[in-house]
Amino acid sequence: MFTVISLMLGGMCIGFLLRRQQFSWIHRVITTLIWILLFLLGVEVGGNRQIIEGLATLGLEAFSITIAAVIGSCMAAWALWYLLYKKKGGKA
Repeated sequence: MFTVISLMLGGMCIGFLLRRQQFSWIHRVITTLIWILLFLLGVEVGGNRQIIEGLATLGLEAFSITIAAVIGSCMAAWALWYLLYKKKGGKA
Protein backbone atom coordinates (compact mmCIF):
# COMPACT_ATOMS: atom_id res chain seq x y z
CA MET A 1 0.00 0.00 0.00
CA PHE A 2 2.87 2.34 0.79
CA THR A 3 4.26 1.69 -2.70
CA VAL A 4 0.99 2.68 -4.37
CA ILE A 5 0.66 5.86 -2.32
CA SER A 6 4.32 6.73 -2.96
CA LEU A 7 3.91 6.27 -6.71
CA MET A 8 0.77 8.39 -6.71
CA LEU A 9 2.40 11.19 -4.71
CA GLY A 10 5.50 11.01 -6.92
CA GLY A 11 3.36 11.36 -10.03
CA MET A 12 1.53 14.29 -8.50
CA CYS A 13 4.80 16.03 -7.67
CA ILE A 14 6.17 15.48 -11.19
CA GLY A 15 2.88 16.70 -12.67
CA PHE A 16 3.03 19.78 -10.49
CA LEU A 17 6.60 20.54 -11.58
CA LEU A 18 5.79 20.00 -15.27
CA ARG A 19 2.38 21.69 -15.25
CA ARG A 20 3.44 24.38 -17.74
CA GLN A 21 4.58 21.83 -20.34
CA GLN A 22 2.36 20.75 -23.25
CA PHE A 23 1.95 16.97 -23.47
CA SER A 24 -0.44 16.50 -26.38
CA TRP A 25 0.44 12.79 -26.63
CA ILE A 26 -0.24 11.91 -22.98
CA HIS A 27 -3.95 11.19 -23.53
CA ARG A 28 -3.15 8.43 -26.02
CA VAL A 29 -0.62 6.91 -23.65
CA ILE A 30 -3.10 6.94 -20.75
CA THR A 31 -5.86 5.42 -22.91
CA THR A 32 -3.52 2.67 -24.11
CA LEU A 33 -2.41 1.87 -20.57
CA ILE A 34 -6.02 1.68 -19.37
CA TRP A 35 -6.85 -0.77 -22.16
CA ILE A 36 -3.82 -2.89 -21.24
CA LEU A 37 -4.84 -2.89 -17.56
CA LEU A 38 -8.40 -3.93 -18.46
CA PHE A 39 -7.07 -6.74 -20.65
CA LEU A 40 -4.77 -7.97 -17.90
CA LEU A 41 -7.65 -7.83 -15.41
CA GLY A 42 -9.67 -10.01 -17.78
CA VAL A 43 -6.79 -12.45 -18.08
CA GLU A 44 -6.50 -12.60 -14.28
CA VAL A 45 -10.25 -13.15 -13.80
CA GLY A 46 -10.36 -15.73 -16.60
CA GLY A 47 -7.49 -17.62 -15.03
CA ASN A 48 -9.12 -17.79 -11.60
CA ARG A 49 -10.97 -21.10 -11.37
CA GLN A 50 -13.16 -20.03 -8.42
CA ILE A 51 -14.49 -16.97 -10.22
CA ILE A 52 -15.21 -18.86 -13.44
CA GLU A 53 -16.97 -21.67 -11.58
CA GLY A 54 -19.00 -19.15 -9.58
CA LEU A 55 -20.35 -17.31 -12.62
CA ALA A 56 -23.36 -19.62 -12.81
CA THR A 57 -24.31 -18.90 -9.19
CA LEU A 58 -24.32 -15.13 -9.56
CA GLY A 59 -27.85 -15.24 -10.88
CA LEU A 60 -30.43 -12.75 -11.99
CA GLU A 61 -30.00 -10.52 -8.94
CA ALA A 62 -26.37 -9.65 -9.74
CA PHE A 63 -27.27 -9.07 -13.38
CA SER A 64 -30.15 -6.74 -12.49
CA ILE A 65 -28.00 -4.77 -10.03
CA THR A 66 -25.34 -4.37 -12.72
CA ILE A 67 -27.83 -3.20 -15.33
CA ALA A 68 -29.44 -0.77 -12.85
CA ALA A 69 -26.03 0.67 -11.94
CA VAL A 70 -25.05 1.14 -15.59
CA ILE A 71 -28.37 2.78 -16.48
CA GLY A 72 -28.19 5.02 -13.41
CA SER A 73 -24.63 6.07 -14.21
CA CYS A 74 -25.54 6.85 -17.81
CA MET A 75 -28.57 8.89 -16.74
CA ALA A 76 -26.54 10.83 -14.15
CA ALA A 77 -23.77 11.51 -16.69
CA TRP A 78 -26.32 12.71 -19.25
CA ALA A 79 -28.02 14.95 -16.68
CA LEU A 80 -24.71 16.46 -15.62
CA TRP A 81 -23.69 17.04 -19.24
CA TYR A 82 -27.06 18.63 -19.96
CA LEU A 83 -26.84 20.96 -16.95
CA LEU A 84 -23.27 22.02 -17.71
CA TYR A 85 -23.95 22.51 -21.40
CA LYS A 86 -27.13 24.45 -20.73
CA LYS A 87 -25.33 26.78 -18.27
CA LYS A 88 -22.80 27.71 -20.96
CA GLY A 89 -25.61 28.95 -23.19
CA GLY A 90 -25.51 26.19 -25.80
CA LYS A 91 -28.54 24.51 -27.29
CA ALA A 92 -29.11 21.10 -25.78
